[in-house]
Amino acid sequence: MYKIMTPGPTQVAENVRLARSLPCTNPDIDESFVEFYKQTCELISRLLYTKNETFILSGEGILGLEAACASLTEKGDRVLVLDNGIYGKGFADFVTMYGGEAVIYTDDYKRPISVEKLEKYLESDHGFKYATVVHCDTPSGMLNDISRICPLLKKYGIMTVVDSVSAMFGEEVRADEFGIDILCGGSQKAVSAPPGLTFVTVSDDAKYAITHRETPIASFYANLSVFFNYYEEKWFPYTMPISDIYGLRAAFDNIAADKDMLERHREVAEYTRKEVVRMGLKLHLEDGFSNTVTVVDVPDGIECGEILKRMRDEYNIMITGSFGYLAGKVLRIGHMGENATMENVKETLHALEEVLKTF
Repeated sequence: MYKIMTPGPTQVAENVRLARSLPCTNPDIDESFVEFYKQTCELISRLLYTKNETFILSGEGILGLEAACASLTEKGDRVLVLDNGIYGKGFADFVTMYGGEAVIYTDDYKRPISVEKLEKYLESDHGFKYATVVHCDTPSGMLNDISRICPLLKKYGIMTVVDSVSAMFGEEVRADEFGIDILCGGSQKAVSAPPGLTFVTVSDDAKYAITHRETPIASFYANLSVFFNYYEEKWFPYTMPISDIYGLRAAFDNIAADKDMLERHREVAEYTRKEVVRMGLKLHLEDGFSNTVTVVDVPDGIECGEILKRMRDEYNIMITGSFGYLAGKVLRIGHMGENATMENVKETLHALEEVLKTF
């Protein structure tokens, strides 16, 4: 077995694996599961500091992002897509496929979105139904300050859809305080459960916009409204993956008990950044470093794939490269959730330093 030190999927705790082996009931008709699901959703909401309702969807994190856009977007809606990374720009695809007009606001790909520049832009153009914001753009490790971006957008009456799949629980997220309307997370990142589930928190403003559409939502699976009355009706729109949700609950119980979680992520991230620089590697970003992933440029004259292969073959450790415009150009070390311990990162960095010495 490899030690997984990628920015998702991450390592999974033993109690999470065991929870997935619990006996199954029929989640379609057993009301005790409805109660378990509701309690799990309420726990997630508390951990994200929101009174908004949470829904767990059967699909990995991309489903939550698409469902948010599918549920909000009607033909001709102007949607502001904040772009300073691959995932940020990628939101435009979801907007356009459901008939919206994606207005892409592009900022520096090596630095976080400038709130000051964004405010100047909004002063002259703020006629948007909602905006999409990526908290941590994982391909580059870029961290955007949603604590300032989202309140600014709300000041102009713009709803917010936030992708915090790769940041939440490694970075602070206070959904209500930040004014987030739809907040998307995933099981396989800092939550440290296996891939396969996404969860979204939905504000009253977002619910109103979804339920007062003029046209039907052009999807069933990527449709948040089908969950809105699940508890009152004791009915799910499709058979829920009960074992996955048992595991997810155990992972969130772990998070609830981890009082030093954010500080641990900060310490591990700072140590990782310091050590890669000591090794002679260059951090890819100029600023906006996430506490969940460190991204470094591949040294000149070395093939990214060869580094990754030697890490796996010689040290049994998985780190990863990236994709899109960064394919073959950077290495990524994930230190989120179960990965984020000094023991894990020290072992990983030692192996990486030894591999680099051989080139």
